[in-house]
Amino acid sequence: MRIGVLGTGTVGQTLGSKLLTVGHEVMLGSRNVDGQAAVGWDEAAGPHGSRGTFAQAAAFGELVVLAVPGTAALEALALVGPEPLAGKVLIDVTNPLVFAPDGQVTLDPVNTDSVGERVQRAYPAARVVKSLNTMAAPVMVTPSRVPGHHAVFVAGDDPSAKRETAQLLLTFGWPADSITDLGGIGAARGLEMLMPFWISMMRHLGHTDFNYSFPAAA
Repeated sequence: MRIGVLGTGTVGQTLGSKLLTVGHEVMLGSRNVDGQAAVGWDEAAGPHGSRGTFAQAAAFGELVVLAVPGTAALEALALVGPEPLAGKVLIDVTNPLVFAPDGQVTLDPVNTDSVGERVQRAYPAARVVKSLNTMAAPVMVTPSRVPGHHAVFVAGDDPSAKRETAQLLLTFGWPADSITDLGGIGAARGLEMLMPFWISMMRHLGHTDFNYSFPAAA
Protein backbone atom coordinates (compact mmCIF):
# COMPACT_ATOMS: atom_id res chain seq x y z
CA MET A 1 0.00 0.00 0.00
CA ARG A 2 1.06 3.60 -0.55
CA ILE A 3 0.84 5.56 2.70
CA GLY A 4 1.24 9.28 3.23
CA VAL A 5 2.47 10.35 6.67
CA LEU A 6 1.91 14.03 7.46
CA GLY A 7 4.57 15.18 9.89
CA THR A 8 8.35 14.87 10.19
CA GLY A 9 8.66 14.90 13.98
CA THR A 10 9.52 11.88 16.09
CA VAL A 11 6.08 10.30 15.67
CA GLY A 12 5.90 10.84 11.92
CA GLN A 13 9.41 9.53 11.31
CA THR A 14 8.92 6.54 13.60
CA LEU A 15 5.66 5.54 11.95
CA GLY A 16 7.04 6.17 8.48
CA SER A 17 10.06 3.95 9.12
CA LYS A 18 7.93 1.15 10.57
CA LEU A 19 5.55 1.28 7.62
CA LEU A 20 8.52 0.84 5.31
CA THR A 21 9.73 -2.12 7.37
CA VAL A 22 6.40 -3.93 7.04
CA GLY A 23 6.37 -3.48 3.27
CA HIS A 24 4.59 -0.24 2.36
CA GLU A 25 5.66 2.66 0.19
CA VAL A 26 5.76 5.81 2.28
CA MET A 27 5.89 9.52 1.51
CA LEU A 28 6.65 11.71 4.50
CA GLY A 29 4.91 15.06 4.15
CA SER A 30 6.10 18.30 5.67
CA ARG A 31 5.63 22.02 5.47
CA ASN A 32 9.26 22.34 4.31
CA VAL A 33 10.38 19.49 2.06
CA ASP A 34 13.98 20.69 2.23
CA GLY A 35 14.06 20.85 6.01
CA GLN A 36 16.65 18.80 7.88
CA ALA A 37 14.16 16.32 9.30
CA ALA A 38 12.51 15.55 5.95
CA VAL A 39 15.78 15.29 4.06
CA GLY A 40 17.42 13.12 6.70
CA TRP A 41 14.53 10.67 6.82
CA ASP A 42 14.32 10.52 3.02
CA GLU A 43 18.02 9.78 2.66
CA ALA A 44 17.81 6.92 5.14
CA ALA A 45 14.50 5.51 3.90
CA GLY A 46 15.67 3.66 0.81
CA PRO A 47 13.88 3.20 -2.50
CA HIS A 48 10.37 2.90 -1.08
CA GLY A 49 10.48 6.07 0.99
CA SER A 50 10.23 9.64 -0.24
CA ARG A 51 9.39 13.13 0.97
CA GLY A 52 6.95 15.76 -0.24
CA THR A 53 4.64 18.52 0.86
CA PHE A 54 1.62 17.76 3.01
CA ALA A 55 -0.53 17.90 -0.13
CA GLN A 56 1.79 15.62 -2.11
CA ALA A 57 1.95 13.04 0.68
CA ALA A 58 -1.84 13.02 1.11
CA ALA A 59 -2.36 12.60 -2.64
CA PHE A 60 0.27 9.83 -2.75
CA GLY A 61 -1.25 7.80 0.05
CA GLU A 62 -4.02 5.27 -0.31
CA LEU A 63 -4.14 5.71 3.45
CA VAL A 64 -3.00 8.85 5.31
CA VAL A 65 -1.56 9.26 8.81
CA LEU A 66 -1.86 12.63 10.54
CA ALA A 67 1.18 12.99 12.82
CA VAL A 68 1.64 16.73 13.29
CA PRO A 69 1.15 18.53 16.64
CA GLY A 70 -2.55 18.44 17.45
CA THR A 71 -2.81 22.20 17.78
CA ALA A 72 -1.60 22.48 14.15
CA ALA A 73 -3.66 19.63 12.70
CA LEU A 74 -6.31 21.68 10.91
CA GLU A 75 -3.71 24.16 9.68
CA ALA A 76 -1.70 21.31 8.15
CA LEU A 77 -4.79 19.75 6.56
CA ALA A 78 -5.78 23.13 5.11
CA LEU A 79 -2.62 22.85 3.00
CA VAL A 80 -3.97 19.54 1.69
CA GLY A 81 -7.61 20.35 1.03
CA PRO A 82 -10.53 17.92 0.91
CA GLU A 83 -9.99 16.21 -2.44
CA PRO A 84 -6.81 14.22 -1.62
CA LEU A 85 -8.46 12.91 1.56
CA ALA A 86 -11.85 11.97 0.15
CA GLY A 87 -12.72 8.34 0.74
CA LYS A 88 -9.42 7.55 2.43
CA VAL A 89 -8.73 6.27 5.92
CA LEU A 90 -7.13 9.14 7.85
CA ILE A 91 -5.49 7.88 11.04
CA ASP A 92 -5.23 10.74 13.52
CA VAL A 93 -2.45 10.15 16.07
CA THR A 94 -2.33 13.74 17.30
CA ASN A 95 -2.70 15.30 20.75
CA PRO A 96 -3.55 19.02 21.16
CA LEU A 97 -0.99 19.65 23.89
CA VAL A 98 -0.36 23.16 25.20
CA PHE A 99 2.70 23.53 27.45
CA ALA A 100 2.80 26.38 29.97
CA PRO A 101 6.14 27.97 30.97
CA ASP A 102 5.94 26.18 34.32
CA GLY A 103 5.63 22.79 32.63
CA GLN A 104 1.91 22.32 33.19
CA VAL A 105 0.09 20.68 30.28
CA THR A 106 -3.40 21.49 29.03
CA LEU A 107 -5.31 20.65 25.87
CA ASP A 108 -6.93 22.80 23.22
CA PRO A 109 -9.58 21.67 22.35
CA VAL A 110 -10.72 19.69 25.36
CA ASN A 111 -13.80 18.32 27.12
CA THR A 112 -16.54 19.26 24.63
CA ASP A 113 -14.51 18.68 21.46
CA SER A 114 -11.36 16.97 20.16
CA VAL A 115 -8.95 17.15 17.28
CA GLY A 116 -10.37 13.90 15.92
CA GLU A 117 -13.88 15.33 15.82
CA ARG A 118 -12.74 18.62 14.34
CA VAL A 119 -10.88 16.83 11.56
CA GLN A 120 -13.90 14.65 10.78
CA ARG A 121 -16.22 17.68 10.68
CA ALA A 122 -13.84 19.66 8.46
CA TYR A 123 -13.29 16.72 6.08
CA PRO A 124 -16.52 14.74 6.10
CA ALA A 125 -15.49 12.63 3.10
CA ALA A 126 -12.40 11.37 4.95
CA ARG A 127 -12.74 8.26 7.11
CA VAL A 128 -11.10 9.48 10.32
CA VAL A 129 -9.86 7.02 12.94
CA LYS A 130 -8.28 8.15 16.20
CA SER A 131 -5.56 5.77 17.27
CA LEU A 132 -2.02 5.42 18.69
CA ASN A 133 -2.12 8.80 20.46
CA THR A 134 -2.04 7.35 23.99
CA MET A 135 1.57 6.11 24.03
CA ALA A 136 5.12 6.98 23.05
CA ALA A 137 6.21 6.58 19.44
CA PRO A 138 8.52 3.58 20.07
CA VAL A 139 5.67 1.68 21.73
CA MET A 140 3.34 2.49 18.82
CA VAL A 141 5.48 0.44 16.45
CA THR A 142 7.02 -2.08 18.89
CA PRO A 143 4.38 -2.96 21.48
CA SER A 144 6.64 -5.67 22.93
CA ARG A 145 8.65 -2.87 24.59
CA VAL A 146 5.94 -3.02 27.28
CA PRO A 147 5.59 -6.49 28.85
CA GLY A 148 2.25 -8.18 29.16
CA HIS A 149 -1.14 -7.31 27.73
CA HIS A 150 -1.81 -3.62 27.03
CA ALA A 151 -4.17 -1.67 24.84
CA VAL A 152 -4.19 0.33 21.65
CA PHE A 153 -7.46 2.12 20.95
CA VAL A 154 -9.39 2.90 17.78
CA ALA A 155 -12.31 5.33 17.53
CA GLY A 156 -14.18 6.47 14.44
CA ASP A 157 -17.54 6.64 12.76
CA ASP A 158 -16.67 4.30 9.85
CA PRO A 159 -16.46 0.62 10.91
CA SER A 160 -14.54 -0.41 7.80
CA ALA A 161 -11.97 2.32 8.44
CA LYS A 162 -11.45 0.99 11.95
CA ARG A 163 -11.01 -2.52 10.56
CA GLU A 164 -8.38 -1.27 8.09
CA THR A 165 -6.60 0.53 10.93
CA ALA A 166 -6.70 -2.62 13.04
CA GLN A 167 -5.13 -4.62 10.22
CA LEU A 168 -2.29 -2.12 10.08
CA LEU A 169 -1.83 -2.34 13.84
CA LEU A 170 -1.54 -6.12 13.60
CA THR A 171 1.44 -5.70 11.28
CA PHE A 172 3.08 -3.50 13.92
CA GLY A 173 2.91 -6.44 16.32
CA TRP A 174 -0.24 -5.54 18.25
CA PRO A 175 -2.18 -8.67 19.27
CA ALA A 176 -5.76 -8.69 18.07
CA ASP A 177 -7.10 -8.73 21.63
CA SER A 178 -5.14 -5.57 22.44
CA ILE A 179 -6.95 -3.53 19.76
CA THR A 180 -9.83 -1.90 21.61
CA ASP A 181 -12.69 -0.28 19.66
CA LEU A 182 -14.19 2.58 21.67
CA GLY A 183 -16.92 3.43 19.18
CA GLY A 184 -17.45 6.70 17.30
CA ILE A 185 -15.07 9.59 16.80
CA GLY A 186 -16.51 11.29 19.89
CA ALA A 187 -14.37 8.90 21.94
CA ALA A 188 -11.36 10.90 20.72
CA ARG A 189 -12.13 13.37 23.53
CA GLY A 190 -11.25 10.87 26.21
CA LEU A 191 -8.28 9.48 24.28
CA GLU A 192 -6.77 12.94 23.94
CA MET A 193 -7.45 13.70 27.60
CA LEU A 194 -5.32 10.71 28.58
CA MET A 195 -2.16 12.43 27.38
CA PRO A 196 -1.65 14.98 30.21
CA PHE A 197 -1.89 12.05 32.64
CA TRP A 198 0.54 10.07 30.45
CA ILE A 199 3.03 12.96 30.66
CA SER A 200 2.73 13.00 34.45
CA MET A 201 3.40 9.27 34.54
CA MET A 202 6.38 9.65 32.20
CA ARG A 203 7.87 12.26 34.51
CA HIS A 204 7.22 9.99 37.50
CA LEU A 205 8.67 6.84 35.92
CA GLY A 206 11.52 8.51 34.06
CA HIS A 207 10.90 6.59 30.84
CA THR A 208 8.26 6.08 28.13
CA ASP A 209 8.02 2.27 27.94
CA PHE A 210 4.60 1.97 29.58
CA ASN A 211 1.00 1.82 28.44
CA TYR A 212 -2.58 1.25 29.63
CA SER A 213 -3.89 -2.23 30.41
CA PHE A 214 -7.54 -3.15 30.90
CA PRO A 215 -9.40 -6.45 31.31
CA ALA A 216 -10.89 -7.91 28.15
CA ALA A 217 -14.49 -6.99 27.41
CA ALA A 218 -17.08 -9.51 28.54
